[in-house]
Amino acid sequence: MDLRNVSVTGIQPLKQAAENSRTPETETSFSQILKSAVDEVNSLQQQSSEIKEKLITGQVQDLHQVMIAAEKAGLAFQLTVQIRNKVVEAYQEIMRMQV
Repeated sequence: MDLRNVSVTGIQPLKQAAENSRTPETETSFSQILKSAVDEVNSLQQQSSEIKEKLITGQVQDLHQVMIAAEKAGLAFQLTVQIRNKVVEAYQEIMRMQV
């Protein structure tokens, strides 16, 4: 499965931070990049919750908006979990290496 053309809204800050870290003027650490990506995922989760509450109270009539927001938040969260799993797996592999 080719994932090069897949775009997730929650990962845009990660791409922007990575691009900014390449310039000598702005030094962005790996932890700052991860923090901005996790903050964006959290923001998507909060937006999804807010729009669900608005649907329940009748302030939003368009169910499609609610479902799209929920799917964006869900996909961003799943991607974050998979990235975390890969990082943990890589760390464990490094720890198994003999020096």
